[in-house]
Amino acid sequence: MKIITLSETEFTEFASNHKYSNYYQTVNYAKVMKKEGYDYNLLGFINSNQDLVGATMILTKKVLLNYKIAYAPYGILIDFSNYDFVEELTLELKKFLTKQKFIYFKMNPNISCSERDQKGNIISYNPEMNDILEILQKNGYVHTGFNQYFENDKPRWLAILKLTASNDKLYHHLKKQTRNKINKANRLGIEIHEGTQEDLDTLYEFIKRKKIKNIEHYKNLCNEFKDKIKIYLAKINTQKFIMQSKGLYEKELDQNEILNQKLQELSRQGKNTITIINRKMESDQNLSLYQKNLIYATKLFSKYPEGLTIGGCLVIEYQQEAHLIVEGFHKKYKNFNPNYLLKWELIKKFNQEGFHSFDLNGIVGEFKEKNKYSGLNEMKLGFNANAVEYIGEFILIINNTIYNIYKKKLGKKKN
Repeated sequence: MKIITLSETEFTEFASNHKYSNYYQTVNYAKVMKKEGYDYNLLGFINSNQDLVGATMILTKKVLLNYKIAYAPYGILIDFSNYDFVEELTLELKKFLTKQKFIYFKMNPNISCSERDQKGNIISYNPEMNDILEILQKNGYVHTGFNQYFENDKPRWLAILKLTASNDKLYHHLKKQTRNKINKANRLGIEIHEGTQEDLDTLYEFIKRKKIKNIEHYKNLCNEFKDKIKIYLAKINTQKFIMQSKGLYEKELDQNEILNQKLQELSRQGKNTITIINRKMESDQNLSLYQKNLIYATKLFSKYPEGLTIGGCLVIEYQQEAHLIVEGFHKKYKNFNPNYLLKWELIKKFNQEGFHSFDLNGIVGEFKEKNKYSGLNEMKLGFNANAVEYIGEFILIINNTIYNIYKKKLGKKKN
């Protein structure tokens, strides 16, 4: 086994065709992180026949006394089920990293453990997972655990919707609550538009409160991924909001009058009016709601005649897979449900364009106990996405003495 440096072309050709390929293991992502203070290496693994049998992009950074740390996001790209191969590679990797004064090497392989439904019940299980875990641990990789929340650098749980049916069938399988919120967003005049990089400042206003990354990170993503990264915005069409509110109000007003006449007729005839009374009360409530919406829509149109953008998201397209990177919306307009309609319109779009899946990003692995992320799970899995559990993070310690010093230093910073 020999470790070599690959050219960008060599790495891209190998990585894009590997079973564990993903957009983190790309030259594009490496260059994003380069702009944010990391160095990177494109490594290839050559066997005795001079065949390229593995590769990885690793991010590196000096952290202590010229010692460095290494991280392979969603790497490395090898056959983890081959014990002899992993053993030989690990020995060479240790030699390579020791010479270059690394403290440790961290990775979170793109290996799924299981797929689960919205309630956490197992749909399928990766039969290789336990063997891979054992192989890695026997070769010195320390597993950081099967955590349920967001303890790792990258989420261990993702909500992924497979696009294997027509849009009509996909809609049919949405949770009722999800469909209701999508329909409500449509009634309130929400429209989804594809933006440009010039709209990044607008999008950032909706996501900056999450304190995940600064705007420069998203600018770097846009600059490096170019046409593979898209901005989508949710906008209230205030004129449409008025017209739809007016139409609903007038339709309900007609229905209310019909129910009122029927109620009077049944009363004169001495017949049972309970059913009609209940329907009339429901209609009265709807009428009040639609009237309020019409008044609100009129005020909103007066203030924003050209419409008002209230939310958006950033998506990376990679090998017929769409990945939701970040999303956000204006809290004041939460009841417009822009995030629901946004996802649904993207699901339809990617499905029509032949994408295989839509990754809705991180969720948590706790399905039974109520927690602060329960709403996040409910919202994303409500699109009939599966909860996909990944194997998690591994750390290979290269210099144990410096590693312990570094850990203590990190502990002091946190305190």
